Formats: sequence, structure tokens, C-alpha cells
Amino acid sequence: MSAFDVHRYRVDFPNLNISVHGKPLVYLDNAATTLKPRCVIDAINAYYVTGVANVHRGVHYLSEQATAAFEYSRQVVRQFLHARRVQEIIFTKGCTESLNLVAQAYGRQFLKSGDEIIISHMEHHSNIVPWQMLCQQVGCVLKVIPINDQGEIIIEEYLKLLSDKTKLVSLVWVSNSLGTVNPVKTMVEAAHKKGAVVVIDAAQAVTHTPINVQDLDCDFLVFSGHKIFGPTGVGVLYGKEKWLEAMPPYQGGGDMIKTVTFAQTTYNTLPYKFEAGTPPIAEVIGLRSALEYLQTISWEGMRQHKQELLNYGTKILLSIDGVRIIGTAKDKTSIVSFVVEGIHPHDLGTLVDREGVAVRTGHHCTQPVMQRFGVPATARVSLAFYNTKEEINILSQAVKKTQVVFQR
Repeated sequence: MSAFDVHRYRVDFPNLNISVHGKPLVYLDNAATTLKPRCVIDAINAYYVTGVANVHRGVHYLSEQATAAFEYSRQVVRQFLHARRVQEIIFTKGCTESLNLVAQAYGRQFLKSGDEIIISHMEHHSNIVPWQMLCQQVGCVLKVIPINDQGEIIIEEYLKLLSDKTKLVSLVWVSNSLGTVNPVKTMVEAAHKKGAVVVIDAAQAVTHTPINVQDLDCDFLVFSGHKIFGPTGVGVLYGKEKWLEAMPPYQGGGDMIKTVTFAQTTYNTLPYKFEAGTPPIAEVIGLRSALEYLQTISWEGMRQHKQELLNYGTKILLSIDGVRIIGTAKDKTSIVSFVVEGIHPHDLGTLVDREGVAVRTGHHCTQPVMQRFGVPATARVSLAFYNTKEEINILSQAVKKTQVVFQR
């Protein structure tokens, strides 16, 4: 039994005190976005109330203070990822923009017709569509690693796909729809042996395991602030400095330039070359607060607690007649996707919401996964360290009530 004191941390999240349809909120939609602790809300509020100003170009006090807070946040992210230098940390709107940035700025610069890009069958749409667009633009070929009936990448097939034509591999670390944890370090090593660059989508992994990009040796890694108890509208692209230096800017505008004339523009140094325009200042400050908050909690304690919740939730849901879980990998995180016989997931989600339970229903931006398992959609329970077994019991009762409704 874990000694993790979940109630010590629940008090930090104001949303856990609200009611939905007259019932206490049971929030089980953390893979879509996590709740925000009070310290994050306070940090954003403080910027707007006492320190709002634009960054980098002002010489007045408020601008200097905002710039210092913004750039200190970059240092916190660097430390969180164990990156080598702050120049390797680019602030974006989120994972989607980060992946598009790599596809356009790296892909169009270095890839050519006939080159091959490898992704997996379990990727989020944001790690599929940008590569398809790149293939249409430059003539690359997209290859897909198959997954087995448990929702695991078939490593043998991945190794077969790797060849001298492979120039880029882009992989999800943790599947948002299956919960599968992929052996990314092994996969990075295999890709590098073929000379390929590797991009890691860490959107879900970022709350489940400490990340050391130098140890992982990936070339790029992306995550979104709102998946890690921070605000929406901000994300991070980590890139090895040698690649970022060689890549052209993704967007043009203010702050990404050194000089501008009608004849020629010269670009700013890293990381500013990729941060055109006014950045999400309040959101970056909020992200820093979220990362600092997370560092006060034991990673091992969180891991054990969420593993207990995963095991308990899996057992409870499977005890309900007609429930089938989609995604049963040996190594998976606290995500349980399931279907209930005779009930469309959207109907299920609507009715359990009447009991105060928030789950995600749909294809979860992974339509190829749904096609692989022959379902139109699933209901997805995604658990954070502030969730409890009691909340899983409430979910179970809500599912059973929904079954009664459909049996009438």
C-alpha cells in the first residue's frame, strides 16, 4: 500500500471543490488537460495584477521584471528536462505547434524526395498530420510501425522499417488513448544507428516520469504546459543546439530578428529565432510555477499512487458486465480506455456526467488506433496523483446506472 498522502495535495486544487449537476466533481480527464494548483493561478494573477509588461525590448522597470521572470522560467524548464543549455528551450503554444515547427523548419531544410519518416500506429493526430504535410511538400515517404492486440509497438517491425533511407523518427512516449509506455530510449538508439533524427512526443509522459533529454539522447522533445498542471496556450520544444542553429525560422516577425531592411533581414540568436512576436508571458510564468510545484512532490510516490489507481480502476471496470478495456500493454500508465456493450461512448460520457464524473469520450485524436481495434470511440479515464479510489468507485456506480438506463 502506498504511503502517498493524496489528501495533502487535493487541497491545492480549487477545482476539486466544485459541484457538477449537484454532485461533487470527479475529474478523470487528466490526459486531456490537468487541473491547476493554486500556486499556478496565483502566479498568473500576480503577473497581470502587479507586473504586466511586454518582454525583451523595454527598458522600464515592469518590462525588465517581466523579462527576468520569463527568462528565469526558461532556466527552470532547462533544469526540468536536464537540457544542456537554455538556448535549447523554445517556448511555443503547445505540442502541436512544436511538432509543426520541427516538421517545417527541420524537415523542409534537411529532408528530400525519397527520404523516409517513421511514426507509430498509436500517434496523436498532431504527430501524424504535420509529417503527412511534409511528405506532400518535399516527396518524403511515411512509414508506420504496427501495434499488437495489447496496444504495444511491435519492436521487431520497427527494426525492420529502419533503413539507410530513414531520416527521421517521431514517436509518442506514452499513448494518450491506450496508456502504453513505449521503450523510447531503445528506439532512439536504434534510429541513431541508422543516422536518423528522433523526435519524442512527451505530452503524456511529462507527468509520469522524470525526463533527462541528455540521457535519452533524443534530438527533439515536445510537451504542453496544460498537461503538467500548468496553463493552456504554452508548450516547450527542446532541440539539440546543433539542429536548432542549422534550422531556419518557423515564423517571421518581431523579436526573432537582429536587423531588418527592405533588402535583407538577419535573424536573432537562439532561442529567440523561433519565438516571433509577443510570447505567452503569463502562461510561461504559470508553467514555471507548475514545474516548481511538481518538484516538491515525490516522483516515486506519485508513480506508486497512480499505479495503484490504475490497477484498482482496471479491476473495478472489468468487474462490470459488458465492459471491455482497449489497451492492455504490460507497461502502461494511469489511462484506461474502455467500451461498454450496447452503449455508445458519447452516451456513456453524457450520463456519467450527470453523476458529476468527467471522462473523455471519442477518438482522442487517435483515429488510426480506433480503426486498429475496430471501435468508433472509447470512454477514457485518465488519472492524476490527486485522484482517489473513492472517485473510481463513483465512476463504477455511474457506469452501472447508465447500463440500467439502456436496459429499460
